[in-house]
Amino acid sequence: MADAGGASLSYDPRTWVPAGSGAVPIDAGGAPAAAAPQWRKLSLAIGVALLVAFAGFIAWRQRTAPAGATGSGSAASAAEPGASKTRQTRRTLVLAGASELRAALLANGVGAAEAAAAAQATQGALKADSEVRAVLTLEPAAGGCRLARLEASNPDSSGAVATPRGDGGFDVSKVAPQLHARIVVKRGRMDADSFYSSAVAAGISDSLIPEFAKALAFDFDFQREVKLGDAFEAAFEQEINASGQPVGAPRLLYAELNTANKSSAVYRFTPPGGKPDWFDASGRSIVRALMRTPVDGARVSSKFGFRLHPVLGFMKLHKGTDFAAPIGTPIFAAGNAVVEWAAMKGPNGNLTILRHENGWQTYYLHQNRFMPGIAPGAHVAQGQQIGEIGTTGRSTGPHLHYEVHIAGEAVDPLGIQTEQGSTLTGPALVAFAKERDRIDVSRAGQAG
Repeated sequence: MADAGGASLSYDPRTWVPAGSGAVPIDAGGAPAAAAPQWRKLSLAIGVALLVAFAGFIAWRQRTAPAGATGSGSAASAAEPGASKTRQTRRTLVLAGASELRAALLANGVGAAEAAAAAQATQGALKADSEVRAVLTLEPAAGGCRLARLEASNPDSSGAVATPRGDGGFDVSKVAPQLHARIVVKRGRMDADSFYSSAVAAGISDSLIPEFAKALAFDFDFQREVKLGDAFEAAFEQEINASGQPVGAPRLLYAELNTANKSSAVYRFTPPGGKPDWFDASGRSIVRALMRTPVDGARVSSKFGFRLHPVLGFMKLHKGTDFAAPIGTPIFAAGNAVVEWAAMKGPNGNLTILRHENGWQTYYLHQNRFMPGIAPGAHVAQGQQIGEIGTTGRSTGPHLHYEVHIAGEAVDPLGIQTEQGSTLTGPALVAFAKERDRIDVSRAGQAG
């Protein structure tokens, strides 16, 4: 065989070298040409690269092998002691109560005996009537999971941490509550419906609304003196847990109401050795001998004075004020007093008579029922519920007929002036000023 130039070509493939490739051919006798060592170097480099890649693959397999898996030969014996550590998983559960903990552990694969022991170990640290947050640390075990750690906590972050001992029981460490108080300020204006709807729209918890109204009940009649557009403000303290979630009921600290005719602002304070009360900015108690109205949410259906009696049909002195409201609406004692009468009395229906500390008397007629314990000789506190609105006796509909008697004579309940409350002095006044300033700083900080 000859090429284009007439040279003889070999049929041995080892001698076929493309023109211009720079490669060195093998001669016809099978001996390598002078450049053969370069091929050996190339083959050696490729071999080393393959060995390095294989070693890397083996190391990767050892790192990603399942827990407890064992390699073969010297690779297994060379693995580090920690390479076979059991894999753990964490699960967080929110339960309605501590009674659900055992069932929750069973549902997550924990054995029956272990689940019962863990639930029993943490029982004393958990509140029976509140939500429980449980964090489970689980390890694989034959037929399910093994509980490596249980963190169970109440809404206030208190609770317990349980870890297995090895004998089937658990060691328990109790965790103290982790709470801090935050003052929240809400402001709003009266709408056309009611103070309740106005306060809820402003972000005030509905549980605080009755207390807000009572704090200002000596200065305002919410049914008649508060109008559309009147401004109000409330500051309350709320406890927050470690997760930033509110815990427990908020506590009202400050109440303010501004109408076209007057304004009032009161602060909650507990004098040393005393009970929580409401004071104005100067430290004077807002408590008066009598509350302006003994019922919330009612409207005045008839005032004090002469009128045409709706049943008898002739002019007669109406000795009190009628507050119309649905049957069952709470009736409160207008002031601290002793019960003189609590029974049915002819046209008056179910009647309660209270004698107050200053000698005045208040009458509550047509009640639906008396509250338990309301009987002659019983002591009642101002604002304590004594009965419910009804329509017993000579009545045309559910309402409270309320009278105030001074020196045995009936007077207009809405027209009487009661004495001012007492003023704090000495260390009590200093403590009050500190609490007032704390509240005011929070109010100023949330002025926007």
